[in-house]
Amino acid sequence: MQQRQVVVTGGAGFIGSHLCEALHASGRYAVTSLDNYFTGSRENHVDGVTYVEGHTKDIASLLPDAPDLVFHLGEYSRVEQSFHDTALVWDLNVHGSAAVIEYCRAHEAKLVYAGSSTKFADGGSGRHQSPYAWSKAINSELVVNYGRWFGLEYAITYFYNVYGPREITAGSYATVLGVFRRQREAGEPLTVVAPGTQRRNFTHVDDIVRGLVLIGEQGQGDEFGLGAEESYSVLEIAQMFGGDITMLPEREGNRMDAPLETGNAGALGWRAEKRVEDYVRDCVQS
Repeated sequence: MQQRQVVVTGGAGFIGSHLCEALHASGRYAVTSLDNYFTGSRENHVDGVTYVEGHTKDIASLLPDAPDLVFHLGEYSRVEQSFHDTALVWDLNVHGSAAVIEYCRAHEAKLVYAGSSTKFADGGSGRHQSPYAWSKAINSELVVNYGRWFGLEYAITYFYNVYGPREITAGSYATVLGVFRRQREAGEPLTVVAPGTQRRNFTHVDDIVRGLVLIGEQGQGDEFGLGAEESYSVLEIAQMFGGDITMLPEREGNRMDAPLETGNAGALGWRAEKRVEDYVRDCVQS
């Protein structure tokens, strides 16, 4: 069986490394990662995957051979920190992503774009709440328009608060679960950003990757939401870990909710299988 040529941008990152691992393990794909190692790590490399270091805006020169499929995960991906990194957001999420979209058009490759559920938050106003959210919203619209204008084959996915192995646990780009896990292991109070009632659908990276592979093979069009059905407030998650909790001041861009829509992914046979309560329990007991 001839392998499909696949590019994963951000393939050395948290989600991207798991995706590279799954694609390679299937035996159906020859996988190339393009990563600038801004948040990615060489410790996440998977044997059998080809790794190219570079910026997505240079994808055409870095990866001249035509792929069959591109998973575009290699973008800036933090809401609150994006107010401090605005120039970087434009560089990675606007210039870089425009180049990836054009690259897919030029090579007639299918694009699976990792959009952001922030654009659905708080009645639709979430798209305007941070530089990150806005950049992701306009990119999803650009992908749709490339489909209209140039016949680009695409599918757009939306992740809901991904957690699991290899997540970042410290620094400005850490995930909520990653921070709580590190603080718990260090015997520190868990820090919850006020008001603490903001709700999230925490979704295991294994479920996200299953969805991505399925959508890469079968999905067409927009609004493939990938999220666990159960939602929890951030404070509820902190309480699952146990111990002392310290409340932090509210932060700009911190949405209160984002409605979950998994109908399109569900129509392909996908649903989240792992539960965040089980993950937290294992973290606490380990």
